[in-house]
Amino acid sequence: MHLARIIGSVWSTQKVESLKGQRLLIVQPVGHDGKPNGRPLVAVDTVSAAPGQLVYFVKSREAAKALSEKFNPADAAILGIVDEVRTYAGDG
Repeated sequence: MHLARIIGSVWSTQKVESLKGQRLLIVQPVGHDGKPNGRPLVAVDTVSAAPGQLVYFVKSREAAKALSEKFNPADAAILGIVDEVRTYAGDG
């Protein structure tokens, strides 16, 4: 799983049948420190995320499995909205 911030949305008048009714959002991957980490990408929203929210998402086959129609072209899917991130320093 990866962290990202919602930075936009994609509007599409035509979609493949398996993505009809699904929202597409633009996410900016971020590191555990909240700073951008990589290029923005489009993800299917399964949790009704809002602009600016921190979310976690999956890519690849795991993204396709997150949707009710298992045979779909999704490359990324948002699975949850993050309430808090904590990091702990190790001893070595």
